[in-house]
Amino acid sequence: MNKKKSRASDIRVDLLEIARYIEPLSTVLDVGCGDGSLLRYLVDEKQVDGRGIELSSEGVNKSIAKGLSVIQGNAEKDITYYPDQSFDYVILSQTLQAMKHPDQMLEQLLRVGKRAIVSFPNFGHWRVRYELGIRGTMPVNKTLDYPWYSTPNIHFCTIRDFVDLCQKMDVHIEKNMAINAKGYQMPFANLIFANLMATQGMYVLTKKIKI
Repeated sequence: MNKKKSRASDIRVDLLEIARYIEPLSTVLDVGCGDGSLLRYLVDEKQVDGRGIELSSEGVNKSIAKGLSVIQGNAEKDITYYPDQSFDYVILSQTLQAMKHPDQMLEQLLRVGKRAIVSFPNFGHWRVRYELGIRGTMPVNKTLDYPWYSTPNIHFCTIRDFVDLCQKMDVHIEKNMAINAKGYQMPFANLIFANLMATQGMYVLTKKIKI
């Protein structure tokens, strides 16, 4: 059965930003891959050897329909079964805040992958601060799109929080990206600016080499 080739217009702009940092012909594990849009694009455009883990049966079915190798499972549990350094890249897009133990998940990403690419909604964005500080309500927007009573997100963080966690865990930040409301990269002038103006943080991470 011939699968329709994925185009850049078929996936979210922020996922295209992630794809920019994936080398052709590499091995990729997409953790929380959703409907497989990013993975399909990477297979088509960069000829990667891609795998995925997804919690929802709907996402798994859509991924399999795209011809992808995706399993249904709990990412925090199932990633522990993968061997060390078994992928060139492990992607965790917009899912870190839904993990019970984000720090342990970060450890696993860097154990399984030579590089980890992590993106998350920035709770430090000025609109979020406005909603909390002025209106006194939990924010709902494109990146935080659930009301407080039904959200799967349990560990909100800011860009500064994430950088602090990486420093605490001795994780090397190879690239840092601030993403605006339209999904595009914006200048990462400094941490204060990114923490205030970016709707998402996106990071390419590696383990620090111990000398």
